[in-house]
Amino acid sequence: MPAVMRAAAAAERAGVPAVAIGGSGFEPMGRAIGKSLGIPHVPIVSYPGVILTDETDVFRGKMREIVAPAVVDALTRTYSVEDTASDVEPGPREIVVRGDLDAVLDAFEEQGWTDGLPIVPPTVERVEEFLRHTRRDPDEVLGVLPPDLREATVWSVAVNGVMAGCRPEHMPVLLGIVECVAAPEFRVQDAGSTPGWESLVVLSGPVVERLGFNSRTGVLRVGNRANTSVGRFLRLYLRNLAGLRILPEHTDQGAIGASFHVVLAENDAAVRELGWPSHREDLGFAAADSVVSVRSCLTVSAPIYTGGDAVDDHLEPLALVFGNAMGPWSYTGMEFGAWHPLLVLGPSIAAALARHGYDKPALRRYLAEHMLIPVKELERCAWAVGSTSFRVSSLVERGELDERYAGDDPERLVPMCPQAEDIAIVLAGNEGRNQSRGYVQNHVQGVPVSRRIET
Repeated sequence: MPAVMRAAAAAERAGVPAVAIGGSGFEPMGRAIGKSLGIPHVPIVSYPGVILTDETDVFRGKMREIVAPAVVDALTRTYSVEDTASDVEPGPREIVVRGDLDAVLDAFEEQGWTDGLPIVPPTVERVEEFLRHTRRDPDEVLGVLPPDLREATVWSVAVNGVMAGCRPEHMPVLLGIVECVAAPEFRVQDAGSTPGWESLVVLSGPVVERLGFNSRTGVLRVGNRANTSVGRFLRLYLRNLAGLRILPEHTDQGAIGASFHVVLAENDAAVRELGWPSHREDLGFAAADSVVSVRSCLTVSAPIYTGGDAVDDHLEPLALVFGNAMGPWSYTGMEFGAWHPLLVLGPSIAAALARHGYDKPALRRYLAEHMLIPVKELERCAWAVGSTSFRVSSLVERGELDERYAGDDPERLVPMCPQAEDIAIVLAGNEGRNQSRGYVQNHVQGVPVSRRIET
């Protein structure tokens, strides 16, 4: 639906009346996106059913008998200009409810201001305590978040931080997170797309130990307040500021979804012991910096256990299981020219690889060369998602993929990752186990964005 509405906006700007056509259930999201693009008046015609699961004859019949007449009607009807603004929202410092805890929780749930879990009431006193941990003006605007186009302010960051159960000293991290998702290249407006990706926060630097973030056993599992509450904060913020809700508006169209709300913190001690560069240094920051990154996460691999005397005993399982997680979906990285998979490498595995002479660049090269997939699987997946014109050979002809992807055999194996340097590696997890995991990012949606934390 985002692409359809952007096309409609382009037509309208060119003076051509537009009608958006989408699958059933997408209208609320289309309306929200239309508002953010300045075309709230564009009619939306819904196809009744799921296009790609309808047989061809059924599809043609619905288009002829239902969709086409609705499009003609939408283009020929005279519309009256109506005020599409929603109810006036409360001001930043307005008291919205008074009463005991149950009354507050009920009121916030009724308004749709929670993530389905109880929140900490954001009293003015609590919010001001958060603000004491930053020099920034409470009214400073960090960006505007589509599709609802609300301003992301320092004050609203503090409010949602309180609600999520964060500590006041987490405030600089929260500000960095919001600056990441407010960056235009992150494309927060796509965070409600049907693949159901989540925003994963990665934290690297001295702030990890100073603020009590867990980077070892159980990393990415709920249980440690810093990791869990700061991770929860981002989902609350996307709901309350960007307007990405499952209910009641259905502006978040994640078809199934795979939610988690935990910050991934890097194990700096393990990094220093190996002499490897940290994740923040890989990104171009200084070793003394504390850096927060946000990226989309579409899916997670199975646990990757490795062990043995030879380096291939570790490398081969890493490539196999990580590659299985990417699978045919890696076509999106080729189609859109962006692909940023993340490997969370167990410290013991990193140490074993280092003993065999492998560093991060060598590991990236190995993974890029050995995570392979048949072309026919890429093109089959692309067709099922709706990219029916995707062809690997066409990307080669246009110079968007190199000679490794050339050929006519549909069974030929090609790399899932066109650029080895785009594979991120973070050391974290149980130091006493031989486990790693892969995390798959969603092409141009939620590309990794990083900011230095102001301390």
